[in-house]
Amino acid sequence: MNRIILIGNLVRDPESGATQSGVSFTRFNMAVNRPFTNAAGERVADYFDVICWRQLADRCAKYLFKGSKVGVNGSVQRRQYEDRDGIKRTSFDVVADEIEFLTPKSASSRAGDEPEPPSGGVSDMQPVDGDDLPF
Repeated sequence: MNRIILIGNLVRDPESGATQSGVSFTRFNMAVNRPFTNAAGERVADYFDVICWRQLADRCAKYLFKGSKVGVNGSVQRRQYEDRDGIKRTSFDVVADEIEFLTPKSASSRAGDEPEPPSGGVSDMQPVDGDDLPF
């Protein structure tokens, strides 16, 4: 089984693009705090490269920015490539299946940005008179 669940903050703004066949993707790096401090009393963090695809990538590109708190559910994928100097490298990426935006709406608005996506239509709810209930 290959599953990973992370909660952390984006280290920089996400980078978006599309494959040659037109499939959109978004990449970002996130810091995840360890549950303890080091000998100097400082909080230690691990850094993860995350990639998401298609509609999820479009939403992340639109609403996430440096400092956003996110929950990521996905899998780990090993990637091998050759760098500019011809040296073979290996990296590990988190391929996100689900991303939960955890930054509160009040903290997520930046000047000129669009509002946070709707939270499921809660504003459409109407009060109900107790006399109208069948029980």
